[in-house]
Amino acid sequence: MTRSHDYRGVFGSDGSRTVVRRAVPDVPAEPGLVVETPDTGMGAGFCGAVVSVNVREVTLEDRHGRRRVFPLQPAAFLVEGVTSTLVVPRRAPAGPVRSASGSVAVTNHRARTARAARIWVEGIHDAALVETVWGHDLRVEGVVVEPMHGMDDLAAAVADFAPGPQRRLGILVDHLVTGSKETRAAHAVAGPHVLVTGHPYVDVWEAVKPSVVGIRAWPRVPRGTDWKTGVCDALRWGEPADGARRVLGSVRSFRDLETPLIGAVEQLIDFVTT
Repeated sequence: MTRSHDYRGVFGSDGSRTVVRRAVPDVPAEPGLVVETPDTGMGAGFCGAVVSVNVREVTLEDRHGRRRVFPLQPAAFLVEGVTSTLVVPRRAPAGPVRSASGSVAVTNHRARTARAARIWVEGIHDAALVETVWGHDLRVEGVVVEPMHGMDDLAAAVADFAPGPQRRLGILVDHLVTGSKETRAAHAVAGPHVLVTGHPYVDVWEAVKPSVVGIRAWPRVPRGTDWKTGVCDALRWGEPADGARRVLGSVRSFRDLETPLIGAVEQLIDFVTT
């Protein structure tokens, strides 16, 4: 039985054979993708997995650990035997930029005019630590942090501030534990427009994770000894000013701090901006 053949499209009008070109696929050069180079002067049949790629070249590593770099040229590679063009993989959309406190960073934002509300902290080291981690948030909200330089006569200072509905006051206290003088002072001034929070540590340095400053644990300081001085003596850090530079300079974000301090500051920011 004679079979007929359909030659439509195979030959052109001049009788020459029509060359059908297959589209060369673009393949993302994901790390680990195994590709080959044709047997040409470029690579002589090199086969390897993608190690890295940029807009100009791709690095392949074979099963012996040997690496070669090839230019990203069209139709220059074989993927599962198919001639392909390697391309730089599309990156997933970048997530929102985070501030040191973990909040979404607000870009192209001018600092807000300061509110009448304030956050008070015990000393300049507390203020520096809060600024390092929450400075972005505070500027966005227009909140000023001021050191009290101790809690002596706290009640009088709060009365002078004259807290009110539009003039809230948040106070961050060290060593806020049951029975401490700090806790008694906090109870004396707390009210609808005044919130006192704190952490259980003797000093704000201790709220920095020990590993952040390169130690296994904060040393125990005998009662009656200035805590910062005792720590610096035990760790051979020099004077408290030297210790402050070491501790405060090591903090980069909220991840470097203990949870009680993080929670205390977040509560204050929420309170004075409500």
